[in-house]
Amino acid sequence: MKVENIDGTMLKKAFIGAAKFLDDNKEEVNALNVFPVPDGDTGTNMSLTIKSAVKQILNLEEYSAGKVAMAASNGSLMGARGNSGVILSQLFRGFANGLRDKESVNTIDLADSFKLASDTAYKAVMKPTEGTILTVARGCAEYALKIAKDEKDIIVFMKKVIEEGNNVLNKTPDMLPVLKQAGVVDAGGKGLICVLTGAYNAVTNREEIVLDTFKPEVVEHKSVPYDIDTANIKFGYCTEFIINTDKGDPEKFRNILTKFGDSLMVVGGEGLIKVHIHTNNPGEVLEDALKLGELSDIKIDNMRYQHKHIIANEEYMETKKRNNTIKKYSFITVSIGEGIDTVFNELNVDYIIPGGQTMNPSTENILNAIEEVEGENIIVLPNNGNIVLAADQAKELSDKNVYVFPTKTIPEGITALLSFNPEISIEENLEIMKEAVDNVKTAQVTYAVRDTEINDKKINKDDIIGISEGEIVSIGSDIEEVSFQLLNDIIEEDSSLITIFYGNGTEEDKAIELSQKIEEKFEDCDVEVVFGGQPLYYYIFSIE
Repeated sequence: MKVENIDGTMLKKAFIGAAKFLDDNKEEVNALNVFPVPDGDTGTNMSLTIKSAVKQILNLEEYSAGKVAMAASNGSLMGARGNSGVILSQLFRGFANGLRDKESVNTIDLADSFKLASDTAYKAVMKPTEGTILTVARGCAEYALKIAKDEKDIIVFMKKVIEEGNNVLNKTPDMLPVLKQAGVVDAGGKGLICVLTGAYNAVTNREEIVLDTFKPEVVEHKSVPYDIDTANIKFGYCTEFIINTDKGDPEKFRNILTKFGDSLMVVGGEGLIKVHIHTNNPGEVLEDALKLGELSDIKIDNMRYQHKHIIANEEYMETKKRNNTIKKYSFITVSIGEGIDTVFNELNVDYIIPGGQTMNPSTENILNAIEEVEGENIIVLPNNGNIVLAADQAKELSDKNVYVFPTKTIPEGITALLSFNPEISIEENLEIMKEAVDNVKTAQVTYAVRDTEINDKKINKDDIIGISEGEIVSIGSDIEEVSFQLLNDIIEEDSSLITIFYGNGTEEDKAIELSQKIEEKFEDCDVEVVFGGQPLYYYIFSIE
């Protein structure tokens, strides 16, 4: 059947088909990742991004082609995750600008919109790299423009564009040596082909399509080589957030941020600016962002220790397969720093999920960890109040014997593990763990990102603040002074052990000086200093 025009209802169906097909194939796309750090999985990030686009589309009351495309643009901007998700959202943004105010579209309209999509995505990236999703998008757009005037049948037109897209995708290893070395094509480019293929399936009313013509040559999917030296990562924190502003200029703000790192993307639209940057100073980036407006969806990942997590967890799985044994108990814990990872490993945790204050893992993250470990009884330690519900949900989705012990801080998680006795029943252990956790206090020292007033305490932006049990206890300008005042206010007569976890960027000498000052003040307490490596928090204290 020949189709010369697509209206809004059909375009809606195309987006839904694209989201479904990408979601069905996201693991294949994920397997193509070759970068040395796990800065999000490409397939998952793109899938979550287009799902956000579809969610916005489904909220529409009427469906013109232009309105559907604009809804997809707005939804994907809010839901974009990772580099690939941001680029996909910009492709949707350019596509929407090309279809603005159109009730229906033909091949020429689509070709023009594909070109605008490609141009918009290229502009969003500070230093575009060829051999990526950008190259595939541009190849599709240029070919679409070439054939649009003569090819009026949208079904034939889309099929030819996808074929050309795959031709470009198969050439990406020749453009990026890292792809050729790993024996894969570009993951983002593959994700884009999945989007186009899913849309094609929907327009042709097919659930699936024979992919022989479209699918790149089958290659062995390889993981990142284990000998990658994470010390070579110049900028260690992947930082993402949205600025809600009506006064910000994305291009000017992009220029401001160039001094802070690389992999920079700053894109905006409809009162929002989406930012992605790899930096060693996420706090300074956030401070500059706050000058433009309120922040939301803040996500900061320590890429160095996330990479080590994956290696450690894969090594654990290999050991488990070799031993072919089932443990009575397995522990899954959420961790937030290299040093804290080490502590959990020494306590024989089976699976560490990277996450915490700035990057809460999803239900799927936790469920995957549950499926990986083989204990007869699996105990999940969320170590953050915002992760407990996701852990509970993962428990409900699993058919394994899972217990969520609702630890809300890293010290609580460590205390729970130290009190565990593998020789007694799970029920007895849960009671003992609860009693132990009830006797530990957690305190943290960080900085304020905006002016505010809480419980009659006036706090200025950039103030150092000491927090314990959900309360701001101390405020000042000096990290060590605020830390000492915090501990001075919360240490009780029966406190006997204070553990200081110093964060990434905090000097060990400063932590030792602080410990000596505490020992002098509280002579009956033992004080330990441990490298935690956590981001954003100068110190995490455990008081028992």
